[in-house]
Amino acid sequence: MDKVLVIQTAFIGDAILGTSLLERLHQDYPNAKIDYLVRNGNQSLFDGHPFLNEVLVWNKQDSKYAELWQMLREVRGRKYDAVFNIQRYSASGILTAFSAAKKTIGYQSNPLSFLFSKSLEHRFGKGFEKVHEVDRVLDLIGCNATRTNPKLYPSEKDFHLVKEFQSKPYVTIAPASVWFTKQFPIEKWIELINQVPSSYNVYLIGAKSDAAIATEIIESSSRIVIDVTGELKLLQTAALMKDAAMNYANDSAPVHLASAVNAPMCEVFCSTVTEFGFTPLSEKSFFIQTKEKLDCRPCGMHGRLACPKEHFKCAYSIDVSEMLTVLP
Repeated sequence: MDKVLVIQTAFIGDAILGTSLLERLHQDYPNAKIDYLVRNGNQSLFDGHPFLNEVLVWNKQDSKYAELWQMLREVRGRKYDAVFNIQRYSASGILTAFSAAKKTIGYQSNPLSFLFSKSLEHRFGKGFEKVHEVDRVLDLIGCNATRTNPKLYPSEKDFHLVKEFQSKPYVTIAPASVWFTKQFPIEKWIELINQVPSSYNVYLIGAKSDAAIATEIIESSSRIVIDVTGELKLLQTAALMKDAAMNYANDSAPVHLASAVNAPMCEVFCSTVTEFGFTPLSEKSFFIQTKEKLDCRPCGMHGRLACPKEHFKCAYSIDVSEMLTVLP
């Protein structure tokens, strides 16, 4: 294969996990030109990527279908040897099936998979509780027996820019999530922060939209907490996480950002469960979840805007002292 396209236009964490396929393709076809199609907003993850030929950007947030047809024309014009589709939705199926590529590979659960040259089972759910999302991604190239971890490449400039935060040992906390039931409650984060030894600095990381949560945490904490939400780009955040004593996050994108630079990670599972396959992959990886047997957990794969039972026990029953045990 000389020219290859990988499609993953979902959210940040998904785009990061998709790099496991990029890594394997580069290993198996070192001379191939590999392009990566991502949604608008995720392209900065791949600034300065050492072997990606080009990052294609689909602006699916605005004029989704007008942009889709324009992107399809772009894809067809590039005459790929192979297109690998990590997604299971019809729009990405259109880009794959009508790409004019010699080989088109995706999951059987994609509505247009009958038009692909090869389709595979998406190993999720009952019977596949030990299958990680990365394993599912690598199924597309037939690598389910050998795992290749996702990887990102912060630049020397990215590492230099975070040096100012590294005067003493530190932990980072990514406190926010799009979904309420995925987010460890603010008061539980505060409880954790107040017990982190004073020998560590504590940094709150995340997007600009997380600033309100960060402010609430800082105002209610009994120790100094430093807010860098919205101040760092994604690769700079990864650079900061890489040298942390520990990073804490919900079941969300920062977990996979840590995995992609082999940064220590402690992931907190509230309403979702490890069996979904989104645990951290760093050498120093931990996850925390309730020890209570709750018949309502999980209440959904992606989380909910509110706890259906109105008690949110899956989060409030987590013992933060267990989270402190992973600190070196």
